[in-house]
Amino acid sequence: MEHRSSEHKGEAMDFETFRARAEDVVAHHAVVVSNPYTTWFAKGEANRDEVRHLTVQFSVFSHLFVEAQLRKVINAADRDGYRAGKEILLNELGVTFAGGTVDGGTFRFGAAHFEWLLKFAEPLGLSFTDLGKRRHGTASTLFFCDELVRIYGSEDASVAEGASYAVEHWAAAGFWKELIAGLEAFKARECPGLALGFWTFHDALEDQHAAHTEDELREAFETDGFDEARFLRGASEILDGVHAFWRGLDDDRRTVAG
Repeated sequence: MEHRSSEHKGEAMDFETFRARAEDVVAHHAVVVSNPYTTWFAKGEANRDEVRHLTVQFSVFSHLFVEAQLRKVINAADRDGYRAGKEILLNELGVTFAGGTVDGGTFRFGAAHFEWLLKFAEPLGLSFTDLGKRRHGTASTLFFCDELVRIYGSEDASVAEGASYAVEHWAAAGFWKELIAGLEAFKARECPGLALGFWTFHDALEDQHAAHTEDELREAFETDGFDEARFLRGASEILDGVHAFWRGLDDDRRTVAG
C-alpha cells in the first residue's frame, strides 16, 4: 500500500483527532446507543413466530451480504485490501480458517455460513426455499442489503473503509450476545433441537475483529488518497442502513403484538 508520511507529530495528532471523530460517529449512532429490538429479544420473550421472522430476515441479510462482500473484493484499492476481502468472502462460502487465514484452509459445503443458518432454521420448520432470497425480505431488510452493496462495496475506498469500520464496531457492540441470550431462552423453553453455532461463531469472531480495529483504522488513514469526510459519511450512512433493518424488525413485532 502507498502511505502518507506519519513521521511528524502534527500528523500523528491528526490521526488522534480523526480516530476520535470516527469513534464518535459510531458510539453515538442510534443503532449502537439503543436498539429496542435486540434489547427486547434478549429478554427471551420471543415466541416461535417471532423467532421465525427474525430467522428469515436475518437469512436474507446474511445471504445477500455475500453480494456486498464480492463487490468489496472487486473494488479493493490494493492487493492487501483485495486479500482481506477474500478472507471474509471465502470463509462465508465455506473455506475454513487455518491459523487465522483461509490460505491453506479447507472448503466444505457445510462450513458455509448460510448452511449453518439452514441447520438452525430446521427445528423452526423453515427450509431452504424459505430463506435467504430477496423475495423473502421486507422493505427495511432489502434497504439495508442494498445499502451494503452501495456503501460497504463502494468503489470509493474512503467510503468503503468507513462502512467497514462502522460495521465492525456495530457487530462488536453486543447485538450478537443479545440475540444469543434470547435464543438460548427460547431453546430451553420450547425448542431443544435448536443449533446455535451460527450465532455463537459470529459473536466470537467479532470479539476477535474488535481487537484489530485501531490498526485497520490507522492503515486506512495513512493510505494515499484517503478522505476523512467521505470515510465518516460512509460510516454514518451504513449505520443508518443497519438501523433501518432493526427498526423494521421492531416495527413488525409491535404491529403483530398490537
